[in-house]
Parts: sequence; C-alpha cells; structure tokens
Amino acid sequence: MLKKIILGGTLLVSSAVSANANNFMDAKWALTACDAWNLNTTLTTELGGDNWMNNNKDRGYKLIQMYRTDCGAETKVQLTIEDKGGKASCTYGGLPDGKEINSSVDYVMHATDERWTQLGNGDYGPMKAMMFGRLKFSGPKGEAMSVMTPFGEFLKLAGAVPGNKGKENCPAKPEAATQ
Repeated sequence: MLKKIILGGTLLVSSAVSANANNFMDAKWALTACDAWNLNTTLTTELGGDNWMNNNKDRGYKLIQMYRTDCGAETKVQLTIEDKGGKASCTYGGLPDGKEINSSVDYVMHATDERWTQLGNGDYGPMKAMMFGRLKFSGPKGEAMSVMTPFGEFLKLAGAVPGNKGKENCPAKPEAATQ
C-alpha cells in the first residue's frame, strides 16, 4: 500500500509537469523536485527527526546542490531541507540562494545526463554510483552511507521529475537568466 501511495505521488508530480516540461535541473525543475521530495514518505520520515536532519551545524537546514556535468557547475540548483514537525521537508527549490555550503553537513553532486537518467530509472543505486564514479559527490559520505535507502529515493527524483536533457537544453547560467 505504501509503495502505491509513493508511486501515486510520483506519478501525480510527473503528470502535472509533463505537459509543461522544463529543462532538466533548471530552477523550475528544482521547484518541482522539492514538491516531489515532500510527497515521498521515505525522504520526509527516514531523514527527519533525530536522523539525518539533525546534522545541520545548528543552522536549522541542510542544502543539496546538484548539476548536470554536461552543463557545468555554474548551472547548479539547490534544495533546502528543514525539519518541520519531525519531518525532513523541502522548503526551497531553485537556483542557489546564497547560503554557504558546509561540506560536513551539505551535499553537492553531479553526473552526466546519461548517469542521471540511469539513477532516475533506478538502474543502480547510490552505492554503485559513488563507487564507480558515476555520481560525483561531495559532502558527509559516512552520513550518506548511513541513509542509503532515502539517498536512493532522492536520486530517483531525477527520473520522477521530467525535464529536457541534452547539451542544447542546459539551464541558463544564473548571470544570463532573466527574472
């Protein structure tokens, strides 16, 4: 039953944005990924409370930044995760908002479009992705290893939230973006 609920939420998010697909890992994609995070009970409950969420250097949030290797680090997007009632809730998805990354509590990751697609499809999990260098990763690796199931669910967001891939569909660099 729980899998059906999670899958249903993922399909709902996918269906809602399919008609208006963004470029993969652009600011709009990150906002939709934030919504998808909040619909995933594995992410919200297994990372909330005294678990992963509490390792935040007393800032009250954790940052996850990611980008497509094919497009460059200057096209990063960010998810901000905060404890809301004992749940790890995504409170922001978009371009990096100026908060400083702390590598002992925050994460930065990137992969090629091909690898993000494989991760999003669940072709393999985060352990294999990191061990074979398919996912480049900085942040608290020991912590990530301790939450492999939720980490795997997070990586599947790359498949659950659609977006156009390919070099021609790289997100605009922040200095070139218009508001």
